[in-house]
Amino acid sequence: MNRDEALELIKDVLTDVVPGADTAALAPDENFRDNLEMDSLDFLNFIEALSERTGLALPESDYPVLNALDSSADYVASRTSVK
Repeated sequence: MNRDEALELIKDVLTDVVPGADTAALAPDENFRDNLEMDSLDFLNFIEALSERTGLALPESDYPVLNALDSSADYVASRTSVK
């Protein structure tokens, strides 16, 4: 998966978890958890859905990277690229 595909997937997952979320209004480097007022359960639902859709194990130690669009897309793309 390339970075653009990863970014679109992350936006899709966010709108699934937070219905009505305007992902187009999110700055690439802003904390979307704060902007979308996601509580811890919403964020865990995001992590679980992202894991299911990508097939990646997402350890808790990596959660801080998964709070913004850019860093999330970089993370997913780097772990799903063909090696």
